[in-house]
Parts: sequence; structure tokens; C-alpha cells
Amino acid sequence: MHINCHTYYSYKYGTLSIENLLEEANAKSLQTLALTDINSTSACLDFIRLCPQHGIKPIVGIDFRKGAKQLFIGLARNNQGFRELNEHLSFSLHDARGPNTGIYAKAPLFENSFVIYPFGSIEAHSLRENEYVGIKPSELNKLKFSTWSKQQNKLMILQPVTFRNKFDFNAHRLLRSIDNNILLSKLPTSEEASPDEIMHTEQQLLELFADYPTIIENTKRILEECSIEFKYKTAKNKKTFTGSPQQDIALMREECIKGLQYRFGNNPSQSVLNRVEKELAVIMKLDFCSYFLINWDMVAYARHKDYCYVGRGSGANSMVAYLLRITDVDPLELDLYFERFINPYRSSPPDFDIDFSSRDRNDVTRYLFDTHGWDHTALVGTYSTFQYRSMLRELGKVFGLPAREIGKIQAAKSFAGMDEMSRLVVKYSKLINGFPSHLSVHSSGIIISDETISTYGATMMPPKGFPTVHFSMIEAEDIGLSKFDVLGQRGLSKIKDSIQLIEDNTGDKVDIYDFKKFKKDKKVKELLREGLAIGCFYVESPAMRMLLKKLQADDYLRLVAASSIIRPGVSKSGMMREYILRYRHPERREAARKQLPELYDIMKETYGVMVYQEDVIKVAHYFAGLTLAEADILRRGMSWKFKQRNEFDKVRDKFFANCDAKNHPKAIIAEVWKQIESFANYAFSKGHSASYAVESYQALYLKAHYPLEYLVATINNGGGFYRPELYVHEARMHGAQIEVPCVNKSDGKTNIHGNVIHLGFGLMRDLTMDSIRSLLLARHNEGSFRSLADFIDRVDISLEQLKVLIRIGAFRFTRKGKKELLWDAHFQMGSVKKVTHTKTLFKESVKEFVLPPLHYHRLESAFDEIEILSFTVTSSPFALVEILPDIPLTALEIPQHVGEVVEIVGYLIHVKGTSTSQKDYMSFGVFVDQRGHWIDSVQFPDVARRYPFRGPGCYIIKGKVTDEFGFISIEVSELHRLNTVNMDVASTRLKSTDNYYGNTLRLSSTTLRDR
Repeated sequence: MHINCHTYYSYKYGTLSIENLLEEANAKSLQTLALTDINSTSACLDFIRLCPQHGIKPIVGIDFRKGAKQLFIGLARNNQGFRELNEHLSFSLHDARGPNTGIYAKAPLFENSFVIYPFGSIEAHSLRENEYVGIKPSELNKLKFSTWSKQQNKLMILQPVTFRNKFDFNAHRLLRSIDNNILLSKLPTSEEASPDEIMHTEQQLLELFADYPTIIENTKRILEECSIEFKYKTAKNKKTFTGSPQQDIALMREECIKGLQYRFGNNPSQSVLNRVEKELAVIMKLDFCSYFLINWDMVAYARHKDYCYVGRGSGANSMVAYLLRITDVDPLELDLYFERFINPYRSSPPDFDIDFSSRDRNDVTRYLFDTHGWDHTALVGTYSTFQYRSMLRELGKVFGLPAREIGKIQAAKSFAGMDEMSRLVVKYSKLINGFPSHLSVHSSGIIISDETISTYGATMMPPKGFPTVHFSMIEAEDIGLSKFDVLGQRGLSKIKDSIQLIEDNTGDKVDIYDFKKFKKDKKVKELLREGLAIGCFYVESPAMRMLLKKLQADDYLRLVAASSIIRPGVSKSGMMREYILRYRHPERREAARKQLPELYDIMKETYGVMVYQEDVIKVAHYFAGLTLAEADILRRGMSWKFKQRNEFDKVRDKFFANCDAKNHPKAIIAEVWKQIESFANYAFSKGHSASYAVESYQALYLKAHYPLEYLVATINNGGGFYRPELYVHEARMHGAQIEVPCVNKSDGKTNIHGNVIHLGFGLMRDLTMDSIRSLLLARHNEGSFRSLADFIDRVDISLEQLKVLIRIGAFRFTRKGKKELLWDAHFQMGSVKKVTHTKTLFKESVKEFVLPPLHYHRLESAFDEIEILSFTVTSSPFALVEILPDIPLTALEIPQHVGEVVEIVGYLIHVKGTSTSQKDYMSFGVFVDQRGHWIDSVQFPDVARRYPFRGPGCYIIKGKVTDEFGFISIEVSELHRLNTVNMDVASTRLKSTDNYYGNTLRLSSTTLRDR
């Protein structure tokens, strides 16, 4: 009898989860329930799936509203009705110019849905056959004196459900206040639900409407006529790529044959051919041909457009994917476990993640929509949820608390000393914590459905310009919609830009897909082994550089392993260190083999240590005797997304039961489970790690052979793990001459000519895009600028913007000092923005002003550069220290002092904080010395607490030099930041620190090794 139930997917309105709603219905002994969230279908698929488990018949619809005002309710008579309701809501939301403004008060003609208008909003003569008016129990008194009393055949019971009790109602009012950005005391009643919007038993409703049997019968009849059903866990993706299953199979075989030639030449081995046939048989059996071909078509389009891409995820375990060029990972070379990707017993869909350059991703996405139809394609949604600390702030504002009081509440660890208002803030923050706040867009997921997307849900139109479905990847997988993951990353943008810069600057053309060549390259091996991978995808972080040096990794297989064991689960569980020990010490491997022979035999390649996600499947299958399907449920269940599901609990229990039945010692069972649980949600699949390694190799090759062009591309794409300053420094260490921006030589992005790098205008944080565009347009149209006056005459720019250019040194070609140029700019422009005027035939002569000698201290330029670029180019950061201590030790000399306590001066590059197993804070530091070479440090909790980092600058680092598996670092005991320079003091010291920016040639391999 309830036709208007809300969950908390009625964003910032509802207070009930789907489970809360169904539990309440069970408590009231209801057998039918209609879910109608406000302008949302996010809960519908889960509601339909869960209702039978509670013995409830599901009915779904939509509560169409403009703001909080109810316009009408749409109830789906059947699946077709659900689709037409979704289509109407989607059209309304796409059409909206603001929140809900596209919702119309009158419903369109629905053929398979019922429409219920609120009482008093419409006249009886306006109603169509399938349209009714809902009347609430509180409105029955009005009915007696209304014309509707004689037209009860068009009335229905309308008892909305929004909360369970007074506590929920209060939470609802708080949500409405947040939504309206208003104090709770100022919230108008028109913006909130009525306090009586709670669930009733059927008997209670029958008693309330006992005098209106016609209304009761109407309601019962309509609820009986409504029915909806979906088959879950059955594939609903686009069934064929070509339009015919037979043609799909033929096309895939044809492309695999082409791929065999491309990957293996004319004589592929029998093992390759056998693997291909095995995979094709499974793919065809599971009807995944279309899925593979859609991915193949997508990357073929990317290659046609010269887009760089990397196929990764568990899909890299597939030989067919390798032949179709979806991935660049040879699964036989790495002994990849195909069953991690697809096995005959696995019901979950295959998984490809395809990365493109951030700039190219939208075009690839549009290609998918255009190719497969906008009605059949959608971005996957995701739910942004309220978080506890942010809720404390939001509810504090709603209650009218000042910022200082809110800060105290956020800092408090208990109720002790709190006043009543603060207690309420905490109490309701805990309740609302985890509620969905609004629908957002999944980072990469796209679904392509055989039926129209509206069959399963409505869509919204976010600023990205692609329809986004009202449910997440979880519901998509439940209903049987496999997502295609299309991601954008800067690493590929760097590679693409590097290739173009290399061709422009050297004439060389690089085949970035010649992976076999990269793996054999000696320079690449050296960069890997020594951890000299600054700027290179996934291998440049301090932790990864440390790991590469400890492993002495100079081959593909070792890099693949390193890419996975660096992940949080593996490293924090201690398995990373154990892997290094077993790798470096054969006797350690032998001891492990004797202690746990079952595990060692399963994971020989990784010496019995779980490194990849496949290891969970292998251990669960061979060690615990689970089926492959059960083992995959166990792997997936480690994710928070699926851990709540009952199937995970069942499989976990079976894991322990099977291990007991196999007579494994309980201590070993517990240890194995601990390993599984500690990292399954964080570790990569082996294919995923291998795909990352492919991109790392591409970047390493470019860095090894074309370091300047690669580093310029890195700077132009926002850097990487570090800030741009470090990549400028790295380019200088490789022999580049670095120039600050120049109005005649620089572009919006950093450019390179020979070994001269001109920093781009885009790095100047105070220079607007309008100014940059105007400057570049004037230079393009009429050539280089001849003087400051010529620049002012031709460029539409304000005085303030011009001063920024002068201060950075962009007019140094005039050979005038900065102060002279600043005076000149003021004389010519005054203090107002220059007005663009019509060009005259004869230009007015510019008055020349005679100025006294004006000196611009070199350190003034350094501080200008720091203010505008965030780093200095023309001076050393060590010149900015007030008192530079006489400490001669250099970074290259540190390895000679292992075990000794040393002092060294370093310029801070990066700090990485982390927590110990006891939750104590510690950190790792990266510095460069006065000659530009790296210093690595570790600050254990006591030191991190007593000597915290105090921002950018130069530090005296004191500590013990340690050598762990060949990785040299300083275990810090003291850390002191040096004060910034006084300009007069520093001027006498500039020359002594110039070796930081001295004349350096491109580094030879010997020099690289020394670094």
C-alpha cells in the first residue's frame, strides 16, 4: 500500500538505506513495496535484487520533483514502464539548466506506467486513463469538502516513507539544511518532509481509509498490476560487434592471425598456437567475443589517430589480447595465469583497463559513444558519500556554531567537556556518515549495453558531456553489464609529447612499441639497476628507486615483480622485505621451501611469497582446495566493495574448513590467511604489473637516449611524482642550458632547441592565459618583439601582467636592467589596463626617459623567480641560505662512510610520510647536495617528532650512513633548516655556489653510475 518510499539515494533528503527500508517493511509485515526515489534510480537495481530475499514484491518508479516540490510520481507497470520513466527523467536532467529545472509539472503520455499527482495539484478532467491523484491520510478531511469526493475512482492512497522515527526525521531536516545551505532554525517547512512520512502496517492504512473503499481498491489494483524483474549475473553487454556471432568469431580469428605475424613473425611456436586456441575456445564459450572486439576496435582507432595507450589490468594475462594489440604483454614470456582473466567457471566479466593520454581520452570516449550509440552507451556512476569529519563541519555550520567551536569538535576524542549542541553535532554526524551525498562519475568505467541504457536506469549529463548512468560499477556487475575502463594519465601524454619533441629537435623517429628492443637496451638496464628513473612512469618515486637498487633489477621480470610488491598491502605486511631477502640470499629461499613446501611449490617464481593477485587464486585453489570460481570470489571479496556480500563469507568459511580437512597445521593456515587478507585488495595482478612495466620501459628508453626532450615533455605535463623544479634540475644535470621565459623565445609550454630549454609561460603562476594568448598571437602575426615599446604597442596586456614578465626576465633581449624596464613600463602605460586601439599608419615616437643607474641585485631575480615560478633558475638555492656552513661532504662521498655518523647540507626535494606498524609517524626525505646529486634520508618516529621538516629550503642533515642491499641512505638523528639569506650577506657568496649550476655536459654512463 506504500507507493512512495524513499531511500537515502533521494540525495540529501532520504535517511534509509535499502536494507533499512526492507527491514522496516518486514517489521510491518508488508508484502509489496514501491521504491520511488526523488529524481533518482540509483537504488532500483539493488532494491529489485534484494526484495525477494525479504519476501517482498518489488515495484519501482520515480518521484519527480522540482527542488523539494513534488510534481508527480511515476510507477512502472513493467520493465517497459521502467524504461520509459528512465527516459523521461534522463531527458529532463539532460535538459536542465540548473538543479532539477528540467523537470516538468505535467507528465508525458506513458504507455506502461502509472502517474500519481499530489492532491490539489491537478483537476480531474486533466487526468489520462493511467493517471491518478494520491491522497495522504492527513488530507482526508479536505476530501470531504472537495469535488474529488465524487471522483474517488481516480484517487489512491499516498503514504510517503522517508524515515523511521523522530531521530531519522531530525537527520532529514539536517540534510535539507545542508542542501539549502541554511541554518536549521531557518529551514522552511516547504523544504522538508512532513513528520508523518513513516511506514504503516497495511491494517493501519486500511483503518485510516476505512470510509473510502474505492481508494483502497484502486491502490491494491494498481500495485497488483505492477511487476518488474531482472535476471542478475547474466551478460547484458552488446552481444555482437559485427551484428552476427559468426562474423564476430571470424573477425577475431582473422585479427589473431594478423597479430601472430606482428608479434611472432612467420613461425610462432606451438605453445603460442596452443595458448591461442585454448583462449579462443573459452572466450567463445562465454560469449566474450564482442567484448574483445570492442576493445580491439578502440585501440585500433587510437593507433590510427597516433594516440599512445597502454592496455593493463588482468586482461594482460590473455594471449588473444596481446595478438589484438589491446596489450603489449606476452603472457607466455611471463607465465601469466589465464584463469585470472577468464576461466570457464568464472561468472564475473573480463577486465581491461586501457590508459590513454589525458588529452586523447575524451576523443576515444566519444568514439565509443558514436560507434555503439548514445542510447546504448553510458559512463558508470559512483556515489560521493558524506564523511565523518566533513559532516562535523557541515552540521556545525547548520547549527550555527562558529568555526572555532567546530574545530574543537573535530579535534575532540570523546564527549567529555562537550556542551549539548556539540554532542548533537557528533551524534548526527555518526548517523549520516557514509550516506550518499550525490551521484558522481566513475573514474574510468563505460558500459555498452545490448538494450538501451534506460532499460536499467536513468542518466544524468555531467560537465564531461557524456550521459552517466544512475548506478555504480557494483550494480552494473550485478545486473551483468561489464564496464570498459578508459583512463587518462599524464605518463602517456609525456611519452607522446616526447616522441614529437625528439623528431622536431633531432630528426629521429622513435617506434614506441618496439618493446623487445627496449628490454635489451644497455642504457635502460643501467637506469633501472641504479634507480636513475626520475620522470619515468611508476618507477621514479623514492620508494621505487630504493626497491630497484635493492633488487638490482635490470630486467623485465624483476621490474614486473617490483611493480607489485611496492603496493601497500605487500610492503606493509612485511612480504616485500621477505621477497628481497629471498631474492638476494639463496639460503633464505631454501629455508622457506623447507618450512612451507606447499606454498613454495605454488609460487616458485616469487620464492613462496605472495606478490600478485593471481597468487590468492592459486593458493585458494591448490592449497585450500577451492574451485576456481570460489577462489575468485575470495580474491574479489577482499575488496571493501564486495566484502559485505554473503558469498564472500561462505567462501571464507569453506577456505578454513577445506584446510582443516587437508590436515594443514592451524598455524600455517592462519599465516596463509593473514597473507591473503593483508594484500589481496592492494596487490596488482601480474598482467597489470607487466603492463605498467611496459610503460616504464618506454619512458626509460626515452629518458636514456633523449633525456632533455623527455624531461621537457615531463615539465609540460605537470611533472610527475615531484614538482617541476626537480625536472628542471634533472635536465640541467643532463647538460641542458635552462633559460627563464622570454617573450621572443618561449611558448605557452616549455620548449627545446638543441640543448637550450626555454621555460614556458604556463609555469608562471601570476600570468593569465589571456595574456599568454595575446602575446603569442602578436608574435605569430608580426614576428619577434624589437623592444618593450614594440611589445606594449602590439600586445593587449595590463601593466600588472607586464610587470610579471619584466620581473621574470622576459625582456632581457633588450639588454636593459629590470628596474629600468619597470620604470619604462610605468611611463608608457600608467597604472591602468592598456586599451586596444586601431593601428595607425605612422606610429607615434616613444619618449625616451633618462634614468640614473639602477642596480637589480642578482638575488632579487632569484626571489622573483621563486615567487613567479616557485623555484630559482639563475641562482643556486644554496645561495639563499643566511649562513652556509662549511661542511665539505658531498653526496657522491656518502657511500665511503657506511656505518659512520656524517653531516651534509642538502636542498629538500620531497618528503614522504608514513606510519609504522604501531601507528607512529615517520618519514623519508629526498635532498640534493650543492653539486646537484641525490641524498636519501629516513627519519624514524623519535627523530620525525623532534626534528620535523619545516618546509622547502636547505637543511643540515646529521645521521648514520646505512647500506641496505646496496641502497645508501642516512638514518637521521638531527635535522636543522637553514635560515633564508639576507641579500647583502648572500651577494659575496654567489660565486662559490655556482658549481650547482656549472657547465655540465650530457652525462655519460660512467657519470650516471657515479650518481
